[in-house]
Amino acid sequence: MEWSIQEIAGRAGTTSRTLRHYGDLGLLTPSRIGSNGYRYYDQDALVRLQRILLLRELGLSLPAIRDVLEGQRDTAVALRAHLRLLEEERERIGRQIASVRTTLRRTEEGKELMAEEVFDGFDHTVHEAEVTRRWGREAYERSARWWRGLSPADRTGFQDAHDTIARDYGQARAAGADAGSEVVQDIARRHVEWLSLSTAVTRSYVIGIGEMYVADARFGKNYDRYGDGTAVLVRDALTMYAWHRLSD
Repeated sequence: MEWSIQEIAGRAGTTSRTLRHYGDLGLLTPSRIGSNGYRYYDQDALVRLQRILLLRELGLSLPAIRDVLEGQRDTAVALRAHLRLLEEERERIGRQIASVRTTLRRTEEGKELMAEEVFDGFDHTVHEAEVTRRWGREAYERSARWWRGLSPADRTGFQDAHDTIARDYGQARAAGADAGSEVVQDIARRHVEWLSLSTAVTRSYVIGIGEMYVADARFGKNYDRYGDGTAVLVRDALTMYAWHRLSD
């Protein structure tokens, strides 16, 4: 059984021009070309096109797709790889749904949000580049693996622990405590212990985190909601704690 280029384009939601372009690149060779010059595609070509479209949706370039397809010539092996990618995509979409639900719940409860929760399952490109630039690729991958491995209950507990720390910073600031005071340094100790749950903390890492709370409003607002200047107190407290208690 075979289908014309117009039939395949219509069913695949693409255009004849795109399929011809794939053919010119060696990605999708028609099973035969009729005397009228029309291209026809058999079942194997349909399976190949399915994989091309999937890989395109995953963001791969056409040259990269060609390399992938050339490395997997066994149809059953290719379909298993295709299925695995779809299952991973389903998992990612599931995390998106859970992320939106968490954001909705925390918003309705008046609780602050963390970027890790809000963007779980979404495109991490911007945050990945930022974390990698600041602390290295290994730090990003280790933290990402840790977060993905948490259960929903563990994620909630992790966030709740941060809520308590942020609130305690705000209360200390309102009471007039300075960054070097015993009470604020004890909060900084708890904060560093909390950070260490997801990554290996060093002096430069903790100092960098503190600076980010002031420089980046996305994170600073998690503290300043307990009073203007709380993020600055957090930065100063973490910097002092890191210099006295941590090493690189």
